[in-house]
Amino acid sequence: MMFLPGSAIVLFVLVIVVALASSPQTRTTAEPRVESTLEIVSIDTGQRTVVHRAAAHFEAPNWSRDGKLLLYNSGGRLYTIPVAGGQPTPLDTGTATRCNNDHGYSPDGRMLAISHSPERNSLIYVLPASGGAPRLVTPQGPSYWHGWSPDGSTLAYCAQRNGEYDIYTIPVAGGEEKRLTTAQGLDDGPDYSPDGQYIYFNSERTGVMQIWRMRTDGSSQEQVTNDGYADWFAHPSPDGKSIVLLSYDKDVKGHPPNKNVRLRIMPASGGKAKVLVELFGGQGTINVPSWSPDSKRFAFVSYRLVE
Repeated sequence: MMFLPGSAIVLFVLVIVVALASSPQTRTTAEPRVESTLEIVSIDTGQRTVVHRAAAHFEAPNWSRDGKLLLYNSGGRLYTIPVAGGQPTPLDTGTATRCNNDHGYSPDGRMLAISHSPERNSLIYVLPASGGAPRLVTPQGPSYWHGWSPDGSTLAYCAQRNGEYDIYTIPVAGGEEKRLTTAQGLDDGPDYSPDGQYIYFNSERTGVMQIWRMRTDGSSQEQVTNDGYADWFAHPSPDGKSIVLLSYDKDVKGHPPNKNVRLRIMPASGGKAKVLVELFGGQGTINVPSWSPDSKRFAFVSYRLVE
């Protein structure tokens, strides 16, 4: 038997380790990355148009009130992009650099509500739509913005208080928040009807997440959907005629990303919902209001996992 000196043994072991590391049999598969696509769908024809695509994760488009821009979040920041496409532009949100996907324009288009986590909990702020210093509205967290009353005076949001997530409202100018739901389980995604009479929201109080609505004071809570899906984030159209919602398979819990989902549309006056778009998405697709001002188009984000 041939004996090798100590240094030669170390070198021999290193060669073996390097060879194994580069072997196809020992190489691990890379995690897939996300490709995000900002799209617009025509309500009348169902035709989909791509506005922006990137090998990055972005979420939750809003449509500016003048119809010219789309707003979305990515990596804690907000960006605007022309509806016709082009280069995204970062929006100045001052110290709010940890924004999530709950944001939206005021009815007159002059202000923007955002949800930002200065530390651990998300809080709601308002700032000029063109950018600027944010002003805190909800001192308590976590609070996640979802709706702006048509008269511009009140914000509706989902908040966790004492271990329960419920729907709350608060004056834009600041003040005491008002709790509107008390059912056990998650209530989320409040959005106002354009006539200011109702707030639509999603609730799991019956076991499967469904769309509900109530008067803006929290009274007359009634279920809207119940047709075999798990439904989230109902958004009434500006003309008050239609509602678009996000539907998962009924056995899906929560609103996770990277699922086969569908956008469905239904008459606001009641009636059966029909599929508008089928896509790969979920969380981040339509968390917030994203109708065009003329109610003819709807913006959303779809996703693709790329090896």
